[in-house]
Amino acid sequence: MKLKERAKRLKTDIPALFLAIKDKETPVVAKIFAAITVAYALSPIDLMPDFIPVLGYLDDLILLPALVALTIKFIPKDVLEKNRALSEGMWENGKPKRWYFAIPIVLIWILIIWLIVRAFL
Repeated sequence: MKLKERAKRLKTDIPALFLAIKDKETPVVAKIFAAITVAYALSPIDLMPDFIPVLGYLDDLILLPALVALTIKFIPKDVLEKNRALSEGMWENGKPKRWYFAIPIVLIWILIIWLIVRAFL
């Protein structure tokens, strides 16, 4: 699969994972992974900020597709295909911005900063 096709698939897989969270046929483990993946994808704050050379884009190029691939392994194929069909056209206007999806990432950064400050004091 070419890079453009993978990027397009990623754009339909994230809304499909969001719909899979609400689907009653999705196993609980898959719902947990899907919730983490969707929250990270929609978070306006990255785990590694983009201004950090090379590392800033690694989460977009490696971490997010890896999370999606891992989550898809836990969802039954028929449920995933049904949700992919439902998600067509759901994400046409770019990346949705929801501030509350950033809360886990902000908490991780606060924890890291707190640990650094604590180590120096």
